[in-house]
Amino acid sequence: METSKRFNQAAEKLYNAFHENRLNPLSCTQCAVGTILDNNHYWKEFSNYNGTLQLNYVGLVHQRLGRKFNGFTPLELLQIEKVFLQACGYAVPLHQYTFTNKKKNKDKLFKGLEAVVAQLCTFDKIPNVIDCTALFNTMQSMPESANQKFILTAY
Repeated sequence: METSKRFNQAAEKLYNAFHENRLNPLSCTQCAVGTILDNNHYWKEFSNYNGTLQLNYVGLVHQRLGRKFNGFTPLELLQIEKVFLQACGYAVPLHQYTFTNKKKNKDKLFKGLEAVVAQLCTFDKIPNVIDCTALFNTMQSMPESANQKFILTAY
């Protein structure tokens, strides 16, 4: 499967941040978009509210000029952040009153990572590389003896 340079770079940055415990949905430099943009926060200027898809004046100017940031348009960056926040369990748009638990939860962060990778796949029109549904469907349709043999050889 052929993937784009922006997909590979974004997925690698997110993967590393997740495993190094540097992924944080409540930090504009350590969230999904902040991580993709090399821990910068300038992307916040594209919208008035975190987790919304509504570009403000600055975001619209960059979008209409066709500017890309590490390969992503301002609107794509907002979509990534919205998907990440929602998958991590936050109500969007994010305000100080829309969340109560500020603790990072590794399971929720993984769900956020999963959702972002799925969104990146959608952008690049490639199959979801993190989706295991096809693997499980294949295993369910196999006869029991072949299924056990498949599982043993997969490891």
